[in-house]
Amino acid sequence: MSVDPALRDQILAAIPSLRAFAISLSGNVDRADDLVQETILRALANIQSFQPGTNLPAWLFTILRNLFRSEYRKRRREVEDADGSLAETLKSHPDQIGRVEFQEFRAALAQLPAEQREALILVGASGFSYEEAADICECAVGTIKSRVNRARSRLAKLLEVDNIDEFGPDHATRAVLMRHEN
Repeated sequence: MSVDPALRDQILAAIPSLRAFAISLSGNVDRADDLVQETILRALANIQSFQPGTNLPAWLFTILRNLFRSEYRKRRREVEDADGSLAETLKSHPDQIGRVEFQEFRAALAQLPAEQREALILVGASGFSYEEAADICECAVGTIKSRVNRARSRLAKLLEVDNIDEFGPDHATRAVLMRHEN
């Protein structure tokens, strides 16, 4: 693309004024030089939209001001995250792994005897106390505790999990488990 030499000379003559304006906008000499360079590049890329005989410096200043404002709005939405800690919290992990693990868990749960599965779901998933689960199942509290313990142990084996705590945080069940393991 060739630019008319007279137009090129006018653009070059406007650079010092563009630079001063860019410095006043950005407050940074390096940033101002980048703005002026981008302004000239955009002006040359869109030179066909310039109306000969009109005010070329005004056209260039408008490009520079619009460029500065666009970048300012963009930077205002950006958050500095030098160490990546914010970005780490924003990324979403694929749900395929969770889906596969859930399917494996459902398959293992289906292998439990109905009474153990019922007790585990009542206490572990539904949040009922052992006493409430015993009332629902019409059996003794100790029976529910035993069923839940056996269900958790069986699930741990089926899913090859070393830590039974993944199937329930209550201390009573762990105490029962410890007695059975010894």
